[in-house]
Amino acid sequence: MVGALGKHIALAGFMGAGKSTVGARVAEATGRPFVDVDALIERRSQVPIPELFRQGEAEFRRIEEETLAEVLAGPESVVALGGGAVLSPLNRARLATHAFTVYLHVDVETAWARARGSDRPLAQSEEDFRRLYESRERVYAEAADAVAGDADGVLRASLRIVVERGVRPHPERPAAVVADERVLELHGSPVDAPAHAVPAGEGAKTFAVVQRLWEELEIGRDGAIVAFGGGATTDVAGFVAATYLRGVPWIAVPTTLTGQVDAAVGGKTGINTAEGKNLAGAFHFPERVVIDPDLLVTLPEAERRAGLAEVVKTGLLAGRELWSLPEEQMIRACAAFKAGIVLSDPYETEGRRTVLNLGHTFAHALEAGSGYAVTHGDAVALGLLAALRLSGLPTDAVEEALRPEPVPADLEAAWAALERDKKGEGVFVLLEEPGRPVVTTVPEDEARRALAELVQG
Repeated sequence: MVGALGKHIALAGFMGAGKSTVGARVAEATGRPFVDVDALIERRSQVPIPELFRQGEAEFRRIEEETLAEVLAGPESVVALGGGAVLSPLNRARLATHAFTVYLHVDVETAWARARGSDRPLAQSEEDFRRLYESRERVYAEAADAVAGDADGVLRASLRIVVERGVRPHPERPAAVVADERVLELHGSPVDAPAHAVPAGEGAKTFAVVQRLWEELEIGRDGAIVAFGGGATTDVAGFVAATYLRGVPWIAVPTTLTGQVDAAVGGKTGINTAEGKNLAGAFHFPERVVIDPDLLVTLPEAERRAGLAEVVKTGLLAGRELWSLPEEQMIRACAAFKAGIVLSDPYETEGRRTVLNLGHTFAHALEAGSGYAVTHGDAVALGLLAALRLSGLPTDAVEEALRPEPVPADLEAAWAALERDKKGEGVFVLLEEPGRPVVTTVPEDEARRALAELVQG
């Protein structure tokens, strides 16, 4: 399993790191229960932690071990650990088996500022506090699967997403690169490994390309595929990884804004068939998603616009004006939001991932109705406009950020495509308000009118 999929998310760290606050936010984002181990111990014993600690640390640690074992045996949760929980070898062993542990890092000055003046037994002397901090840093790092500083960082880490300028994948096993042919020309291969070029865009997502890659690849089951390109490239490379030798690991290195904020996150892979887009595919999560914003410097404007439409969609779902953030912050925030949704419903069995379809029912219809002459970015921008109108909400955000204009398309063909959309049958994702998506039905006449407003003439 990748990251926190199928596991608890456990937060380890020193006093004052904010484990309870961050844990509650991560739980809300992922739809998982939140368990604060210290709070659970206090609630059950009816004795405050400082008092339990003063009665004897050895007994407190025994109670902590038993409580954590019980929590880890329960449903997948977000778990805030006590500051000393990872000192126990038994706790560390249980966490290694049942949890994805994130070291929530805080500098000692911030930690002391938060803890000083409290009744915590280990925060009564600044000198002792600093000495304890230094002695535990190594233990936290060794016990953790990842390090983060805030809730968004925990969410990204939980799906092994790294966003950093100049970052490279560095696979730890024999690798093969599947790359967009144009991206390969512009940037070269991201790793020193055999590179297999695929056509740019949707032309890569065909069975013929898949079959060629199956035949060309020379890695064994101990190898990995590195996908280097936009959403179409990660789709086809991930699908090949899912099916080659009954499945090999893969690493996504998205090079478009759409890929970095959306397409490369979530484990959905696939190719197109004569009957429609993405009808052959698999859930196969990349073991890492390596995002370098510097790769966007060569991105054509149409591709950047397509990505910005996904950013606006994410911002509307999150209730945050993410499109106004500086580029790297924007990418980090979007990747974190989608990671939270994906962690709540990894394989689309709970329905929560459906909200990511905001605006896309109309977008897919417009693409089909135009014979795919309308770009995905323009279609999504118009789809978001229609969704806001049907929601009875102001459309300023979409109009100012994306400036959508009606497009030429066959209205009847677009309507037929909308009706057979895999999330269709009158079901749409709308917003009660920004940050509060709802999956609901829309009367046919209202849906047709909304679609017609997006088509020229």
